Amino acid sequence: MNYKDLYRKAIGLVSSPAKTWKEIRASEDGRQVLPDFVYPMIGLCGLSEFIGTFIGKDFTAEVIQLALTRCCAVAVALFGGFFLAAYLIGKVGSRWFGCRASRETIQLFVGYSMVVTFLLNIISGLFSVLILHWILQVYTLYVAFEGVRALLGVEERRQTGYAVMATVFLLFCPFVIEYLFNELSVILN
Repeated sequence: MNYKDLYRKAIGLVSSPAKTWKEIRASEDGRQVLPDFVYPMIGLCGLSEFIGTFIGKDFTAEVIQLALTRCCAVAVALFGGFFLAAYLIGKVGSRWFGCRASRETIQLFVGYSMVVTFLLNIISGLFSVLILHWILQVYTLYVAFEGVRALLGVEERRQTGYAVMATVFLLFCPFVIEYLFNELSVILN
């Protein structure tokens, strides 16, 4: 795992998505997005949430339990959200938009399109910026649109619709899974 490359791709996708998507298309293998980008980013999000729970609080058993629960909720939400979004984007994309991309290509697209979600989760794990977190998620649409243009074989007139559909799944799949995880953890406690 190369954290320098991870940082370079994350900053590249946020600062100049079109250029970075072209580089990804030219050099990436769809199977490598999980161990090289998605899993480390999920780990960093969980670590950020874990550390952020202790900021301004006493080191007690309840806080440790809360930190572990929040860390697991973020990790499960992002992990499950990635695979659920990839599945839904693949199915809806092939049926409604005529996108015949392979599963690996869809996972490549979803993994790198979630960069805004990953970065905002890392930041909001340490600092409480909930409203700003949801406002900045809109930038996912631009990152996804550039990914659709550069990576997927969607016809030009359908690219905007595909990007909007993908953004909805990219944002709400992790949100729904985290909500369900938190509700179940409260019920089971």
